[in-house]
Amino acid sequence: MIWELLWEHKGKLLGIAAGLLFGIIYLIVGFWDTLVFVIFIGSGYYIGRKLDQKEDLRDILDRILPGKFK
Repeated sequence: MIWELLWEHKGKLLGIAAGLLFGIIYLIVGFWDTLVFVIFIGSGYYIGRKLDQKEDLRDILDRILPGKFK
């Protein structure tokens, strides 16, 4: 019963957990450090998603930083 309820609302629960985590990080280390942390997470997610789609790492880096990885 409880597992069905949790599974049905997993997106909301993950959103709450992420908001709580970033809120705690913000309170502990401050705004700018939290912003840098979020940027690192976002870029890691982006590169990981591209690698999951079987894209070459050099092509990904060439799009992010053109001309640096030829």
